[in-house]
Amino acid sequence: MHGNKFENGCGCGGEGCGCNEEGCGRNKSNWNGARNFLTKKEKLELLKEYKEQLENEVKGVSEKIKELQKDTDL
Repeated sequence: MHGNKFENGCGCGGEGCGCNEEGCGRNKSNWNGARNFLTKKEKLELLKEYKEQLENEVKGVSEKIKELQKDTDL
């Protein structure tokens, strides 16, 4: 079941942390390397980056719609 996400965040559904992927340290401890508390400045920067990604996705979808409409008008 690799690639799916289970409740504990693993991708494989194995024992312990649920991740039997080679090199995974999560099955040795609860520390997954991710920080739990970000500063306001960090949160703001992440949100700005996320917004930019969403705006680029909208542009890509709009381009694809135009392309498909042009193809169907033939």
